[in-house]
Amino acid sequence: MDRTYSVAILGATGAVGTELLALLESRNFPLSNLKLLASPRSAGTTLTFKGEALPVTATDAAAFEGVDIVLASAGGSTSKLWAPKAVEAGAVVIDNSSAFRMDPQVPLIVPEVNPEAAAQHRGIIANPNCTTILMSVAIWPLHQIQPIQRIVAATYQSASGAGARAMEEVKQQAQAILAGETPKTEAFPYPLAFNLFPHNSALTDQGYCEEELKMVNETRKIFGVPDLRVTATCVRVPVLRAHSEAINLEFAQPFSPEAAREALKQAPGVKLVEDWQANYFPMPIDASGQDDVLVGRIRQDLSHPCGLELWLCGDQIRKGAALNAVQIAELLVHKNLLKPTAAIAQ
Repeated sequence: MDRTYSVAILGATGAVGTELLALLESRNFPLSNLKLLASPRSAGTTLTFKGEALPVTATDAAAFEGVDIVLASAGGSTSKLWAPKAVEAGAVVIDNSSAFRMDPQVPLIVPEVNPEAAAQHRGIIANPNCTTILMSVAIWPLHQIQPIQRIVAATYQSASGAGARAMEEVKQQAQAILAGETPKTEAFPYPLAFNLFPHNSALTDQGYCEEELKMVNETRKIFGVPDLRVTATCVRVPVLRAHSEAINLEFAQPFSPEAAREALKQAPGVKLVEDWQANYFPMPIDASGQDDVLVGRIRQDLSHPCGLELWLCGDQIRKGAALNAVQIAELLVHKNLLKPTAAIAQ
């Protein structure tokens, strides 16, 4: 008989948490038990799984007893509090926050890119930032053919990156503006409806915001190239769901668009979307709800003989968060990697 696993979703009522629930059902993850955990204010509510109403309970130390895998998407402070306790209880934590991503003891994994890193976990595995995941899936197949020397990324990030409340805020702002009223802002510092602004994460002394540095540092870690030259400009745009990215790649030798297309056609997690006559390329509206990263508009960089341009769109909540986490869980199960290599440092 195939083994089944006890899984807990930490942050079950959030946008990513509910997507995790849906993915566990649609992908038929081998479950023996499912626990839905959230903050005390969400305790007592129910969520539907396979037609059954499951209770949401408040997180406490006892919640992780008997749990094999914790899918955590409740924010960095919550993960820092509960992840070590879950590991102590015998669970492996797949964490969607930024809390452990750059910890050298914690693997940072995109299954299409560096699945072998999962074997080195000590109880916690980090899910990368959404923009990093989407870009990595799209450019890793090219990097395997010819190592990338430099990446210049510009992101167009939807409201979904800030959660369900932010998505609702954009809808309300749009209604207010169309009615001639002043839009209210809570989730974002400025109105996002009919507007855009540089990403609102904290600015650093380098002039980059935290979101941009996540792309730089996480890509280096995932690719295993500590000195990879990466720069990014991250922007919030008035799109509800799915992020877009304009990527410029520099190689040591020319990399033809035709060769790039052939590589991406065969790449896992990628769908090539190009209709040059119709000027039809990946769009957030098409990527929303999809597992694949849509890639297109691949072209030669006119300013550099070894440069390549591409455009991508991907669902931030799915592949950019929940799906990547579930794929990591599937990897652990299929490779029998749930047992950590060593105890995590306290």
